[in-house]
Amino acid sequence: MNILNILLMAPQGGAQGGGNSWVSFLFFGGMIVVMWLFMIRPQTKKAKLQKQFIDNLKEGDKIVTIAGIHGKVKKMNDNNTVLMEVSPGTSFTIERSAISMEYTTAQQKAAETK
Repeated sequence: MNILNILLMAPQGGAQGGGNSWVSFLFFGGMIVVMWLFMIRPQTKKAKLQKQFIDNLKEGDKIVTIAGIHGKVKKMNDNNTVLMEVSPGTSFTIERSAISMEYTTAQQKAAETK
């Protein structure tokens, strides 16, 4: 017996069994719902939070990039980039999407507890 036939409760001979097609339909529908609940929905929430975080940045905020570079926002450019000062007199132009929300919030919490 094939394991897939057992899981879907499909008849072996292929004769009759019109009711079992609903079971397999519900099974696959349930798999799609579970995938949406555990994979797609949390990622869209995280992307929304990341976008809010990037939109709320202002000059003078301390940030950390996804590459681990620490610095301050020196200027917010209109072309979706940020001028980041890493040390006095040294600046980088980076994409806003390169700013890590997780690393930045962790660094800010660590600075608050000191």
